[in-house]
Amino acid sequence: MDIIKDANEWLGASMSNMSTSDRVHSSRKAKELILGINEVYKETKDEELMDLMKLLTVKKQKIEKRLKGIRT
Repeated sequence: MDIIKDANEWLGASMSNMSTSDRVHSSRKAKELILGINEVYKETKDEELMDLMKLLTVKKQKIEKRLKGIRT
């Protein structure tokens, strides 16, 4: 599936030296990937898809924390 391939590429991408607009674009891409995978998950109930969505969500949250300036 193309969406899973795209998700794995996005997860492997480096977050260092990203501009603010790159972070916004990356966060939006993550949301698009998560929603797309969710549609497939609804049909298949494959646990690997759920795990992939969780990984995407964690990385997306890190990017959004950086955008908001909240550091933990």
